[in-house]
Amino acid sequence: MSVKHKLHPRNRHREGYDFERLLVKSPELAGVMTLNPRGESTIDFSDQAAVRMLNRALLLTYYDVDFWEIPESYLCPPIPGRVDYIHHLADLLAEANGGQIPQGRDIRALDIGTGASLIYPLTGQYEYGWHFTAADIDPVSIRSARQICQKNGLGVTIRLQPDPQDIFTGVISPEEIFHVTLCNPPFHASPEQGERGSRRKWRNLGKGDTAALNFGGQNAELWCPGGEIGFIARMIEESADFAERCLWFTSLVSKQDSLRPLTRLLKRAGVADTRIVEMGQGQKVSRFIAWTYYPERQRSL
Repeated sequence: MSVKHKLHPRNRHREGYDFERLLVKSPELAGVMTLNPRGESTIDFSDQAAVRMLNRALLLTYYDVDFWEIPESYLCPPIPGRVDYIHHLADLLAEANGGQIPQGRDIRALDIGTGASLIYPLTGQYEYGWHFTAADIDPVSIRSARQICQKNGLGVTIRLQPDPQDIFTGVISPEEIFHVTLCNPPFHASPEQGERGSRRKWRNLGKGDTAALNFGGQNAELWCPGGEIGFIARMIEESADFAERCLWFTSLVSKQDSLRPLTRLLKRAGVADTRIVEMGQGQKVSRFIAWTYYPERQRSL
């Protein structure tokens, strides 16, 4: 069993991939398994088919997801890291709930850019029973998300964002209230920057310049003008129009250098509180930024 360090204490994958357990529910996984130099079971993470098979096994074994298929070349997210975000959001919401982790469908979460995988609603609904609304600008992603939802009998609200320039406008209905928003934004500023990043990643792994990005991804999933700073800046600007309609707005931030300009923008926006939450994931540290317009005395679930 390979060990992942510093994942959230409630993360089911904190001790790594339990291939023995996964094989019970997904025996086909044996066909893509190999041994690492330490003699531990693993898969080739540069093999997209193997990564998808691993994700299906994880979702079935730990989250009771019987059906999970996504279109070829669409983003195949690493589940342990994604669910870590959900657990840290639960801790953030607990502050407004007397220190108790909030559970049940009365808690409403909005997933911006849910993608074809629907990964946050799948894992978050299982872990905490929250009601998720999932939005995306890509019709193919929306069709995939709806199929996953329908075939698993899940009560997720799925909405197509009609205007790619909008984030909350057109998705949040009149008088609708959310407790938290979450987002894994496009982090590259251009396709070329994304390609350079992929090549650098695979050189570091000893895979050479020509290896494909193992988790895939379409343009809208991987890049946008201005990169993640540009995207989250638009999110901050637009969030002011929904200041009373959501307790916490949040987004993953892939680059440490992005935090300083984003915190400056939040200060100018006049938010009541800003948080930067670090998440240790294997050999790297991930993070998300959160902001609220509610003063502390008014934060209550």
